[in-house]
Amino acid sequence: MPFQAGPLNLITDIDGINVGNATDADVNTGATAIIFDEPTVASCQILGGAPGTRDTEMLEPHNVVDAVDAIVLSGGSAFGLAASGGVQDWLHEQGRGLQVGPARVPIVPSAILFDLANGGNKDGKQNRYYHDMGYQAAAAAAGGQFAMGTVGAATGALTANLKGGLGSASTYLPGYEITIGACVAVNALGAATIGETPHFWAAPFELGDEYGGLGMPAAFPANAQDLRIKFRGYKTSNTTLGIIATDAKLSKAQCKRLAMATHDGFTRALWPSHTPFDGDIIFGASTCKKEFVGTVDEMIDLCAAASATMARAVARGVYEATQSSGDILPCWSQLR
Repeated sequence: MPFQAGPLNLITDIDGINVGNATDADVNTGATAIIFDEPTVASCQILGGAPGTRDTEMLEPHNVVDAVDAIVLSGGSAFGLAASGGVQDWLHEQGRGLQVGPARVPIVPSAILFDLANGGNKDGKQNRYYHDMGYQAAAAAAGGQFAMGTVGAATGALTANLKGGLGSASTYLPGYEITIGACVAVNALGAATIGETPHFWAAPFELGDEYGGLGMPAAFPANAQDLRIKFRGYKTSNTTLGIIATDAKLSKAQCKRLAMATHDGFTRALWPSHTPFDGDIIFGASTCKKEFVGTVDEMIDLCAAASATMARAVARGVYEATQSSGDILPCWSQLR
């Protein structure tokens, strides 16, 4: 089945999904809120060895809560987990949340990346600061276009050799009339590019020239897998955070399987991925707007498309990164 990008080539091509960013260039950090118009079926899969999360255990298929109101990605390491509290406050003001007796509780799982060693004025920027950033990101959330690159949760993101970034991509499957979308904050221990070239590991999945159109290098660099020339002086400033969403009607267990399969997109786009020092996580979500039988063949097609969409989103995040004051690594555009 030929893949084609959605109209915006963003996760917001899926009706009912809104994205908002809060960015602080001085502190070199930020938060990204993915807000759903309605409670949305979701699960997740963690494959990195150093995750930082909130309310992800309840997303396991055997646990009670079936749907979430939002998902939050944030910088700030453990401090950034407070961003989901800010999103929760904003949602509560909108009258959103799970009704529990007399109370209404917004369900907002979140994950963080480590950006505390990337420069920026971080003195005193702790829990309350990220709570406020989460609130700002939620208030800014909207459908349609949103910025990528050095924004939101990926403001201070880095890869092994280049700045990371916030990326997104979408795929429309005409045979099924469904859409798949990815949003990702790329802060990987590994590299998104091949050796010292500007060519992306995700080149085989590129649609058009969404991340430069360079394809694979004519000759594969001899040092492409020499990790010694790539790793920064510190190996704890990592984690790639992603969400894969679809309007195909999926169960919580199917969302879990979709998230698991989509990790292949990380492995296709980042070398290496899922290391002991990454906290790699992917949330899987379904707005259930389109009927989807979910036969074996259909789930294989869905998972394949999801993996390719995530690989593209990773590359787009690095491709869209921009130069900032105090950068400790170059951005992709400086390789050209």
